[in-house]
Amino acid sequence: MEEVLNVASSGPLGGRRARAFAGVLLCNALEWYDFAIFGILAFNLSQAFFPNDDPKTSLLATLAVFGITFVARPLGALLLGGLGDSWGRKPALLITAAMMAVGTLLIGLIPSYDSVGILSPILLLLARLLQGLSAGGEWGAASSFLIEWAPQRQRGFWTSFLSLTVALGSGLASAMAAILMTLLPPDDVAAWGWRIPFLLGSALCVVCLWLRNGMDESPVYFNTKIGRGAPLISASRPNLLSCLTAFGVTIHWTVCYYMFLIYLPIFTRSYGQVTPAQSVWSNTICTVVIMILVPVVGWLSDRYGRRPFMLVSCAAVVLLTVPAFRLIAAGASFPQIVAVQVLFGVAIAFYSGTAPAVVAEQFPTSDRSRWSSVSYATAAAVFGGFAPFISVWLTNQFGSLIAPTIYVMTASTVSSLVVLRMRETVRMSLA
Repeated sequence: MEEVLNVASSGPLGGRRARAFAGVLLCNALEWYDFAIFGILAFNLSQAFFPNDDPKTSLLATLAVFGITFVARPLGALLLGGLGDSWGRKPALLITAAMMAVGTLLIGLIPSYDSVGILSPILLLLARLLQGLSAGGEWGAASSFLIEWAPQRQRGFWTSFLSLTVALGSGLASAMAAILMTLLPPDDVAAWGWRIPFLLGSALCVVCLWLRNGMDESPVYFNTKIGRGAPLISASRPNLLSCLTAFGVTIHWTVCYYMFLIYLPIFTRSYGQVTPAQSVWSNTICTVVIMILVPVVGWLSDRYGRRPFMLVSCAAVVLLTVPAFRLIAAGASFPQIVAVQVLFGVAIAFYSGTAPAVVAEQFPTSDRSRWSSVSYATAAAVFGGFAPFISVWLTNQFGSLIAPTIYVMTASTVSSLVVLRMRETVRMSLA
């Protein structure tokens, strides 16, 4: 990140570009920390909010809440993404940060089921829906903001940092959970320790709001919507092909993210020869690999195109998923599980380093925030958010630990077909 800030600080836009870059990305990392910690601590949350004699039933209920949250993301994308096109990227980003802070704080403070009964899971669901609205609007506004501030030939590199900060936020969530489980006895984690990451995340969001308040609006947006006297509320309809392309591109991306960074730690904890702490440490190592590789892939995509890296990612997931799940199901050791997650981390990085630019480049400036948000959030809601729930359900339904691999491989195949048919966007100019 230091290198790109140095690049950003050169030239006539200088410090304004660097402040915009830092303000979006540091805050985006905190937003995704807040969103991911729920899935990583799903076991503990299931005990607090859905107590049941059958732990699998409690876990399914918690993962259902995790998935239902994604239903709110397309609505948040439409409303907050539209606000980003009508009022500006900066106001939309401030609102998404505030909503995520409130939702995260509520989860940290909600009494358990033993204290208030059915009201407890209802409040949990409402808090997660608020987070879902925030996450739905965040991605499109942030990706539009970054790609509009980026130099012409560095769009892939700049927007790849959006994926880096998603991995950073998830990595921070994994590391926080790992530290928590390492330092506290299991009974303390179950009783009250799980609340610490949520309360900390909500406090850090205050810093996020302060950073974003100091940003300038993107020059491309200003020139297109304000500088030229264009109406703030666009009446144009979305290009259906662009929306379908962005939707199809996102399927592999979102399924892999939630399968390999949210569900896989649950799977390894249940069936591998690892402790709960080791399962999240392995996940943390995976996210570090993603963070290192994502900007490299983004930089390379500016030179060699987006499509080759995306196709390699899809092919790797199709080929590796079944052997990997079989290895873990056979009782893999901690080093073996780390190796498996690192391989999937490389595959995710190949896609995440290019996909943000590809999705944003499908749309004109006047509608970029709205329809890139809606396309991405809808795919995430339909395919990604329910991936952990579907994986547990498939395992129980078919009595096979490798049943979830069908879901992942199908998603990768669909996205690879979309990537093969779409045009290369690396040399396109922003309009």
